Amino acid sequence: SSFDVAVVGAGIVGLATARELIQRHPSLAFAVLEKEQEPAHHQSGHNSGVIHSGIYYTPGSLKAKLCVQGAALCYKYCDQKGIPYKRCGKLIVAVEHDEIPRLKALYERGLQNNVPGLKLIGAKEIQEKEPFCRGLMALDSPYTGIVDYKQVAQSYARDFQEAGGTILTDFEVTNMEMAKESSPGSEDGLKYPVIVRNKK
Repeated sequence: SSFDVAVVGAGIVGLATARELIQRHPSLAFAVLEKEQEPAHHQSGHNSGVIHSGIYYTPGSLKAKLCVQGAALCYKYCDQKGIPYKRCGKLIVAVEHDEIPRLKALYERGLQNNVPGLKLIGAKEIQEKEPFCRGLMALDSPYTGIVDYKQVAQSYARDFQEAGGTILTDFEVTNMEMAKESSPGSEDGLKYPVIVRNKK
């Protein structure tokens, strides 16, 4: 088969990339190539499942911006697709006095990153939220959540296929080679086509 664009790997990153590309360029033929029998078979289906709120990254950095925006988009997507998640929140706890300045600095960093709902709480509020937790002060991050990212990845795969994309499983890429340069007037507009080969 011949495709305009092939994405190697049907993990959540590959599927999200393919999904976005086919939405932007619906006239092109897209494929995702996956060596396993199903998408999201490895790390995408075996991680902590945390939806990070964006507290830790350096203010103004791309990581900070994308983490905060990505969390909001993740919740929105899950709502649209009926994917269950839990916005359980997270407590970052200072158990020693010398940890309190660092906790406050983290709080300020989160505010600069526009993380929603952050607040500092004392020992009594910590126990109200988590009865088995002890601490002097905590940073309460209610926007942190958990989700099964394998379900998210599988939903991306359905979106991609419904948009006309092809997912080839049990297709391990074993070699790539550059084909002869296309002529300037070629219909596909690809200057350097790539030939992808698999074990079959």
